[in-house]
Amino acid sequence: MPKMKTKSSAKKRFRATGTGKVRANVANKQHNTAKRPMSMKRKARGTMILGDADARIVKSYMPYDR
Repeated sequence: MPKMKTKSSAKKRFRATGTGKVRANVANKQHNTAKRPMSMKRKARGTMILGDADARIVKSYMPYDR
């Protein structure tokens, strides 16, 4: 039986927490931040936990990262 492959884009963008949730970077903070409100930039600091529906999709991309 062949091994399942992990999607390379997913392993660069997501990682699992100890409890099995999926951690991801917050969107809209790479460029064009001068026109965005300061509150939006503050909220985009660090990482966030994905919602259940999105986490289920990401976990299917990374079969061995549980």
